[in-house]
Amino acid sequence: MPGKNLSRDEAQQRASILTVDGYRVRLDVTSAPDPAAATFRSTTTIAFRCAEPGASTFVDLLAPAVRAVTLNGRALDPAAAYDGARVHVDALAAENVLTVEADCAYSRTGEGLHRFTDPVDGETYLYTHYEPADARRVFATFEQPDLKAPFTFTVTAPAAWDVRSNAAHEQVTTEGAARTWEFAPTRPISSYLTAVVAGPYHVARDHYSRTLDDGTVLDIPLSAMCRKSLAPYFDSDEILGVTKLGLDFFHEQFAYPYPFGKYDQAFVPEYNIGAMENPGCVTFREEFVFRSKVTDAAYEGRANVVLHEMAHMWFGDLVTMRWWDDLWLKESFADFMGSYGLVGAGTRYRSAWVTFANQRKAWAYRQDQFPTTHPITADIRDLEDAKLNFDGITYAKGASVLKQLVAYAGAEAFFEGARRYFQRHAFGNTELADLLDILEETSGRDLKAWAAAWLQTAGVNTLTPQLTADAEGRITELAVLQDGGVLRPHRIAVGLYDRDADGALVRTARFELDVTGARTVVAEAAGRPRPALVLLNDDDLTYCKVRFDEESLQTLRGGLGDIKDDLARALAWSAVWNLTRDALMPARDYVALVLRFAGQEANIGVLQSLHTQAKGAVDLYADPAWRGEGGRLLADGALRELRAAAPGSDHQLAWARFLAQTANGSEHLGLVRGLLAGTARIDGLEVDQELRWALWLALAAAGQAGEDELAGELAADNTASGRRQHTQCLAARPTPEAKAAAWSAVVDSDELPNALVEANIAGFAVPAHRDLTALYAAPYFKLLERVWAERTIEIAMRIVGGFFPQAQVDEATLAEADGWLSGHPDAAPALRRLVLERRDDLARALRAQACDRG
Repeated sequence: MPGKNLSRDEAQQRASILTVDGYRVRLDVTSAPDPAAATFRSTTTIAFRCAEPGASTFVDLLAPAVRAVTLNGRALDPAAAYDGARVHVDALAAENVLTVEADCAYSRTGEGLHRFTDPVDGETYLYTHYEPADARRVFATFEQPDLKAPFTFTVTAPAAWDVRSNAAHEQVTTEGAARTWEFAPTRPISSYLTAVVAGPYHVARDHYSRTLDDGTVLDIPLSAMCRKSLAPYFDSDEILGVTKLGLDFFHEQFAYPYPFGKYDQAFVPEYNIGAMENPGCVTFREEFVFRSKVTDAAYEGRANVVLHEMAHMWFGDLVTMRWWDDLWLKESFADFMGSYGLVGAGTRYRSAWVTFANQRKAWAYRQDQFPTTHPITADIRDLEDAKLNFDGITYAKGASVLKQLVAYAGAEAFFEGARRYFQRHAFGNTELADLLDILEETSGRDLKAWAAAWLQTAGVNTLTPQLTADAEGRITELAVLQDGGVLRPHRIAVGLYDRDADGALVRTARFELDVTGARTVVAEAAGRPRPALVLLNDDDLTYCKVRFDEESLQTLRGGLGDIKDDLARALAWSAVWNLTRDALMPARDYVALVLRFAGQEANIGVLQSLHTQAKGAVDLYADPAWRGEGGRLLADGALRELRAAAPGSDHQLAWARFLAQTANGSEHLGLVRGLLAGTARIDGLEVDQELRWALWLALAAAGQAGEDELAGELAADNTASGRRQHTQCLAARPTPEAKAAAWSAVVDSDELPNALVEANIAGFAVPAHRDLTALYAAPYFKLLERVWAERTIEIAMRIVGGFFPQAQVDEATLAEADGWLSGHPDAAPALRRLVLERRDDLARALRAQACDRG
């Protein structure tokens, strides 16, 4: 499989003969402030050994031009050696030095070296993002995780800029308007983990010290960075405070000193993902710098990401998977450690496992029920497969399974296994078997059968209680039924709940047991009074979908919000949402539960999830004949709860944002306009800039915001965020012209940066505009292969996923999707996977609508 899409077989063959001793990479980005400059100079020198002298190989590079290629002092013809994706070299010696001089392209897509100009002050900022294989857009490299090496970077940039990389700088020299930063060599790391951040960033500094067991002092310089125009909003003390708590916690748990010297954290513009664990230079999306009031759930989410990336310093950076099949060896662990660390490190975010149960697992359940689901240890044939494997299985299901492993093997065995894993494989690459061998040592359990069931099979099990009682109302037998493909061993808790004297539903008994096979009896439950609610997987120890017996379900219909414990209540909410998605509970019944009990939901993160899910239930899962009424009910409920919420509270803000998402009648939209104009007021609600844009989006989607009004708002907020949201508002207007403009801006040109591609797609795809967007279903299916061939994979994924006619929940659209899939069997597998998943969402929505019709 030649070209850009490196295959696993090619990577294995290359690794079998090569050992990389080091890279020297010199970048000249002095041209970056000039918008007409499309490229920067990149010079890479690689020292490597070849076990088969005389063999040939290739180096990965995506660059507009290659100026020179020199192998062991011998000049090669760039036109012959470079094919647009690879630099081919032959007649290798036992020891080799290869130098490649290239003109590489500044990126607008968040892949490679991304360039952004701040509309506020005209300053230019650069940052890199490579995972899984975009370092080759910046320098010539063996682009695979198991060819680790030290990297030494030298960067020449405008003199007023700050430049960061993985290692600390050793020397900075100024010559005229330019300054050259020479960085120390890194420890051996994979190419996708290297990083450069450059620009006039605002920097907050701190440090962390720790006395190690041998008496030496580990001192880690810390920094947090953002664009200068965001500095007034940058709560760096909070970010660095979480950072220091995390470093304490992970040192205690892992007993391996942080190995990468300094710890920079850069919050960068137009970032495609949440964050990236570049050792010593972590990058985050700058939306984590909150310009306006957000709920505490947003702060918790950011803290979770800080600890997630920090966990990667050990799981992923120190020890790295050999190939992308074992991506879970870093992502599942980091996802688990993010929540585990929030609780264990002593942060103020004590409800992290509630958030995990309610939000992360929802992602996993959805992904695991697609026809494209895969084992946690996946079969990754090539880089396109790898790109799509950053999904709910690798992250959230994998983290859920690790939580189950901790329950199954014990926390101490798990963390002792981690300690041995780091000591044994430091700066190396591993596979599943390497970890299992160590965990078997520490737990004393045979984990091969456990791993075969949990890590090497796909799908989610469903656990259902089966309860019988005698005439006196005492349990004669309580059993747990398991179904759903491969039956796995589950360590679970079963909770029995009844009302206390105050009317709250509280746990009256808890039984922990191993569920194996299709039916497992909970022996300890026999003879107890039949409870009002049986909650399987109480405490959320395992990964499964939970069902209820009929009496328990009736208890939830009448009192779900009365469950006193936050985690138990979140599990109940998760279960009824799964019932709705599985077409076992009518969408209008789910909406009724939300309208009845969301107002008393204490956990703000759960409340915001309920808002998202309730709107999705109305937009996609409700009978179209009831959809209008359902939408009005949501808007009425949002308005009622907004007025009832405590002034200035997180709940008030959440309900205000939900009103903006659901407003559809004159009363709702009139209040929205009044809040914007200042003629209406909700006591304690600050209508700040981000909320203003949310309200403008509501008016735009309803056809009540003109271009001049939106332009006026942009003039008042001519920032990167303001431009994104202005773009979304324009695309969200319910006119054929607005939809055509948004479609054309994304499909007919590749000039837009990634952030504005995303904004146009979001505005275009307003569910209520399904009649307007229906016209684009046929063109969508015609453009798929062209988009996949012509765009970078990041942008192609956004177009394929975002423009799929998801709101057209009808048999005709399903037939169009099936027709494309059957007519394009040879399309790129990653493209087919994306379409197949969107098609499956559509089929699920049709089943849910049939359930809602009754």
